[in-house]
Amino acid sequence: MPAMNQQALSAFIWSVADLLRGDYKQADYGKVILPFTVLRRLDCALAGTKDAVLAEFGEKTKVGVNPEPFLLRTARQSFYNASSLDMKKLVGDQDHIAQNLDAYIRAFSPSVRDIFERFQFQTQIDRLAKTGLLYQVTERFARIDLHPNEVSNMQMGLIFEELIRRFAELSNETAGEHFTPREVIRLMVHLLFVEDEDILNKPGIVRSIYDPTAGTGGMLSVAEEYLEGRKNTRLIMHGQELNDESYAICKADMLIKGQDVSNIVAGNTLSDDGHPHKKFDYMLSNPPFGVEWKKVEKEVRQEHEQRGFEGRFGPGLPRVSDGSLLFLLHLISKMRPAVEGGSRFGIVLNGSPLFTGGAGSGESEIRRYVLENDLVEAIIALPTDMFYNTGISTYVWILSNRKPAHRRGKVQLIDASGFWQKMRKSLGSKRKEMNEEHIAEVTKLFGGFIEAQIATVFDASGKEVERMIVRDGDATPAVPEAGRVKLAPLSRIFANADFGYTTITVERPLRDERGQIILGERGKQKGKHQPDASLREIENVPLGEDVETFFKREVLPHAPDAWIDREKTKIGYEIPFNQHFYVFEPPRSLEEIDADLKRVTGRITAMIGELAV
Repeated sequence: MPAMNQQALSAFIWSVADLLRGDYKQADYGKVILPFTVLRRLDCALAGTKDAVLAEFGEKTKVGVNPEPFLLRTARQSFYNASSLDMKKLVGDQDHIAQNLDAYIRAFSPSVRDIFERFQFQTQIDRLAKTGLLYQVTERFARIDLHPNEVSNMQMGLIFEELIRRFAELSNETAGEHFTPREVIRLMVHLLFVEDEDILNKPGIVRSIYDPTAGTGGMLSVAEEYLEGRKNTRLIMHGQELNDESYAICKADMLIKGQDVSNIVAGNTLSDDGHPHKKFDYMLSNPPFGVEWKKVEKEVRQEHEQRGFEGRFGPGLPRVSDGSLLFLLHLISKMRPAVEGGSRFGIVLNGSPLFTGGAGSGESEIRRYVLENDLVEAIIALPTDMFYNTGISTYVWILSNRKPAHRRGKVQLIDASGFWQKMRKSLGSKRKEMNEEHIAEVTKLFGGFIEAQIATVFDASGKEVERMIVRDGDATPAVPEAGRVKLAPLSRIFANADFGYTTITVERPLRDERGQIILGERGKQKGKHQPDASLREIENVPLGEDVETFFKREVLPHAPDAWIDREKTKIGYEIPFNQHFYVFEPPRSLEEIDADLKRVTGRITAMIGELAV
């Protein structure tokens, strides 16, 4: 069959569902179609060297030599199959299809056999054989050409993502847990590499990249695509994935790419770090939003309490209902020390990590740690409705321990929530997408480390006629006759300390019925004013302001008998992103509103009059 485009290929593979209908529940289609797609991909990739591998296998086996290294070299892949069978030969023997398929899979190298064990493929072979469908399904897949020359790694990744999304929708699962929209990854990759272009263009550069929530490997693949065409520049990929099916697909993808698949580890990153002693140059992650970490609470708390800053979770622990900040801390622990070249990473988080938790809470302490250690380069707000499983606001955080000099001590906030176009067809909750121009604009704002505004021009009727970015020093667009220009911040730069505050507890004295101050009678409190809990106030003082000065100016004029309970003073950090980009629009004048009401009332009166005639 000739090569097909991605949509046609996905539709063809999906047509296998027609064969399964009735014998399989819709929710179980993926258990058959995903492993068969992987099998056909691997089968096609080995087709060109099949005869040479079999000859090599026979020769080395005859002389009693371990054939594995020779087979890998002959196959020109990081895997091989030592069986004389392939998928086309399998369908030539209908009566023995189950035994032959089992034998064929067993003849793969160990890394591939692990993939099919993760899929629990043998269970599906047995089930298909019992229902009489095994031959038909195998024959259907043997028709399509998934050779890497016909279907690129990028196309194959998109096919897998589309299939997973469709299966997840059928089974009411959360498709977004498996992968991130490609344009979001492209934006993150651009932000990750833009400041290192000079280094990455040098020949022979080798860098490591890591994703602790690897899914099907989309983030790693897009990072590799970004660097394609550069002289000998190479990314060594590492990852860990909890979901067995996603892990199996990621591992298969890495095999085709020639990556060392021992770097792709299965398991829970938070409770069982698969790369415990490794550090990386670059990292990317889209951890699940708002997912509780109760299942791994024991291991995480133990590491926090016993190992402190020697472990991954020293700065603090977020509330159990949302574990996304644990992944942020995990990535920080994987940063290559600055003296060895340092690291940069990007992570997608929802709005909660920006502000949840008051001073002294786990979330605030984590924010305090990253800001006081000058690790945050930028936070970028994405448009809503960008992800398959949620329409909520999301943010890309870029962190680095090797900030260039002009970024040190500062954080850049970019509001890219207006950089989107409507999709022709919604995919789950995903209704918007960022195009290449949007990605380029955000990358320029970040790479240039500049403040900017977005200028929206309206004509006399209030219709938007133009939108443009106004960088610092640029002239604002001319105001049309009877129209207006609305300016809103787009990129802002702050000092790290701007996000910090001191929480003070202001006490007022407890008084008796006659209004007399009650004094303590025992211990340390003897002779001291006793606080009245009902009059207690909490005040947040900006970090750069002297607490005493604030207290004298803001509190004492209103409550001369107040004092600060020093033992309860805490330092907190929050990033009120939306507050920094809010633009106040004054309401319309009363005269305008009155005029509108008169016009509407006049129309209603006229209509009533017509009805009465």
